[in-house]
Amino acid sequence: MKPKDATSMRPNFLEGKPLDGQVALVAGATRGTGRGIARVLGQAGATVYCSGRSGGGVEATPGRPETIEETAALVTADGGKGIAVRTDHIHESEVKALISRIRDEQGRLDVVVNDIWGGDSLTEWSKKFWEIDITVARTLIDRAVLSHLITSRHAAPVMIEQNDGLIVEVTDGHEGGYRGQIVYDLIKASNTRLGYGMAWDLAKTGVTALTVTPGFLRSEAVLDHFGVKETNWRDAITEDPFFAESETPMYVGRGIAALAIDPDRRIRAGLTLNAGELAELYKFTDVDGRTPQFFARFEQKTTELAARSEPLDEMEHFLVWSRYCQIHQNPARREEAERLFERLELSDSGQGLRPR
Repeated sequence: MKPKDATSMRPNFLEGKPLDGQVALVAGATRGTGRGIARVLGQAGATVYCSGRSGGGVEATPGRPETIEETAALVTADGGKGIAVRTDHIHESEVKALISRIRDEQGRLDVVVNDIWGGDSLTEWSKKFWEIDITVARTLIDRAVLSHLITSRHAAPVMIEQNDGLIVEVTDGHEGGYRGQIVYDLIKASNTRLGYGMAWDLAKTGVTALTVTPGFLRSEAVLDHFGVKETNWRDAITEDPFFAESETPMYVGRGIAALAIDPDRRIRAGLTLNAGELAELYKFTDVDGRTPQFFARFEQKTTELAARSEPLDEMEHFLVWSRYCQIHQNPARREEAERLFERLELSDSGQGLRPR
């Protein structure tokens, strides 16, 4: 079945442009999740400042053609007002100038989304911590953690002054366990911790901070990796069955828009929510009418593998190991972790930490 156009499947809560008159900043809006979030906020009627390093004729990510100007144009075409501002968020002076511009031009700031990453080509997946390049690690942490803190530090006073606002950290994964590479794990866990820690600091204000994560994201880079387009993405399911539960960047964008509209969002302060959970809470679908649930499917598959008596092949072993890494510290998942631990024979090989 041919997917329907994004603008033809708007969820009910976007009708009437409920964010009309509100102002958002999506830091890291060039592509992927950031672009999808910016577009949905525009569909809800917001003025969206789209910031990032890839713009103004500068290609910040080698090999990627997307720009913040393109994102801003899409926001406007979707019914909002997109404004592109090239900003390197690791430089405090540039962030201060951006926030000052937003205050001067709009007089308010209602939503801030920290989605800056810039680490796909730098993450050293195969290296242990004693093998990593510290210069590369420092660059990644500056780009994907410190940049988020700098942005929130200068945006929050505007929101606190108006006693209203939403700050969203974007991470990868909602479980507390290991993400497979130490610098990547440090960054994504730090993003989650920023959403949690800021929520504590903001507890006596009208501003809400929290963290969201997409599932299996069909970003531009992922589509290119599988050699497909959004129009024929299902062709890649034969290569990776989990791709059947993949989602567009608009899916998590709809979750963030729903949070921005929700007058009771403060009850979710400090939480980490995935796109599927947000879809259940706010009763929306992805742009093609589907409700992808990657995390639930991953749990189901690894549970099946742990119960199977036949030997695991290399990929199956990796999937079970990945799930175990995610959950082994979670007391609520102890029984599942024990089954995975035994299936992997980690106690015999000495290659894993015991369930907690």
